[in-house]
Amino acid sequence: MGANLKEHQEQAPGPATAPVAVQKAAANYKGFVAGVFSGIAKLSVGHPFDTIKVRLQTSDATRFSGPLQCLTQTIRNEGILGLYKGASPPLVGWMFMDSVMLGSLTVYRRLLRDNLFNPPWHPLHDPAKPLPSHGHGLAGILAGMTVSFIAAPVEHVKARLQIQYAARKEERMYKGPIDCLKKVYTHHGIRGVYHGLGATILFRSFFFFWWGTYDVFSRWMKQYTQMSTPAINFWAGGLSAQVFWLTSYPSDVVKQRFMTDNLGGGLGDGVRRFPRWRDAAVAVYRENGAKGYWRGFLPCFLRAFPANAMALLVFEGVMRSLPG
Repeated sequence: MGANLKEHQEQAPGPATAPVAVQKAAANYKGFVAGVFSGIAKLSVGHPFDTIKVRLQTSDATRFSGPLQCLTQTIRNEGILGLYKGASPPLVGWMFMDSVMLGSLTVYRRLLRDNLFNPPWHPLHDPAKPLPSHGHGLAGILAGMTVSFIAAPVEHVKARLQIQYAARKEERMYKGPIDCLKKVYTHHGIRGVYHGLGATILFRSFFFFWWGTYDVFSRWMKQYTQMSTPAINFWAGGLSAQVFWLTSYPSDVVKQRFMTDNLGGGLGDGVRRFPRWRDAAVAVYRENGAKGYWRGFLPCFLRAFPANAMALLVFEGVMRSLPG
């Protein structure tokens, strides 16, 4: 991902190196392991921002006038731990999701470089030629689609827990993530658990901009600055995450509205409003116009840099420290 990692992956194996298959397996395993640590770092820094974001996205202006009021009311009514509501699913989920996302991203980068952008049979094949930035973006789309099948149920449960406003547990519909998952599955089956999968895949297709610009920023900083590799990882990770949210945020608003809609039926949470995610998109515009797609953007944008800068710093650092 960062400058050193790309150089390591793109070096042609010499006579004294391990067999190519062994090298590739090692690179793959490192991506999945390092992704676990990335997920822990991301949750620790970013979850309070995420709670404010989700509450703003799924409520109207009569409840919260903006992020500051949402923050102060949450702390006053529920304490600091209220900002970490729904943290259990992403703590486990983001460890697993970042492992799958970053591990598969590493695999897709190599596959695209070796089979599409720089195939060994091509007369202009160059073993030292790096994957172009749009190739990194395409690998991001593929990794986003892959991880969506894990992310959809995790984010579904997390979002339902985050919009429970009662301070007392006995007044909430769901006692915790396991209880939420059990109730949704009991009344709506696996389809209910995966409610919002299509919207999740759409949202994660914008990973093209995240990983494409991560490569652009990394190359530029390596060439034009004297920053260390960890510093490049930090700044490129934070800046590329902000580019991602600038391009993807409206789709995230729609996803959250669709995921937190009533499921109805035996669950007893009310009547479903949005049969499809497109209906949620129309409702957002009908209720608040174009600005509705950007409600809650400020805490999300503020979170994007520190959470992802730290996550990428940790990921790249672990990648460099692992053997193989």
